[in-house]
Amino acid sequence: MRRVLPVALAMLMLGMPLTIQTQTTGDAGEKNARQARAALDAMVQALGGQAWLNLKNQVRQGHAAAFFHGNPDPGTTKFWEYHEWPEHDRFEYTVHRDVLQFYIGRQGWEVTYRGKKALPQDIVDDYLRRRDHSIETAIKVWLNDPKTILIYEGQRLAERHLAEQVTLISAQNEAVTIQMDVQTHLPLRRTFQWRDPLYKDKNLDVEEYDDYHTVDGLPTPFTVTRFKNDDMISQRYFDKVSYNQPLGADFWDVDTAARRVKK
Repeated sequence: MRRVLPVALAMLMLGMPLTIQTQTTGDAGEKNARQARAALDAMVQALGGQAWLNLKNQVRQGHAAAFFHGNPDPGTTKFWEYHEWPEHDRFEYTVHRDVLQFYIGRQGWEVTYRGKKALPQDIVDDYLRRRDHSIETAIKVWLNDPKTILIYEGQRLAERHLAEQVTLISAQNEAVTIQMDVQTHLPLRRTFQWRDPLYKDKNLDVEEYDDYHTVDGLPTPFTVTRFKNDDMISQRYFDKVSYNQPLGADFWDVDTAARRVKK
């Protein structure tokens, strides 16, 4: 009896810290997730709240510059960009707007004076990958999935701004990291990683948002810079942005666009 009692007490004493530690870890995880969601909710409100969530479409026009190893290519390309949630995107290039690209569903098409043709699959995959990991998709799809994990990672520096950092991990084990200005709560940077299907190494895709202006009551970045593996590869400067525009019944019809391009 004398031996049994000390052993029982020892087991009880060893068990108590483990129970407390498990409970504390669980509580800390829930608190961290609440912080992450609060930061994302503040970002959505800063972007316009329900008006931003219910956008029908957005139209942006401006100039794009390409970079190679951080050095700009000569000149810029004029473009018009149309986006309709969730999976309709159209781009028009050149001053004559006679080079078009469509990304509809999971397919991509190019239209020129030669007619319509499917875009190379690597270009389509690259665009769809970025659309699947956009802030819009993270908020409208990932955040509404109860299986998505939210991680609040504290404050970081993003483009010389102090930012809150949140990572969302989807049920498919995909991750998106968003950094938001601690004062305005507007997004400053979106980051995700993807594995190269050929070389199997991981690539880092980053978009940074700057030069915000209010358009139709919605704060809108007029400069978007993209990086791949820490090298700047493109920068878009918007001259005009509008929302909820009437686009026409056949606007997303690729064949109609092909017939309208001058031969």
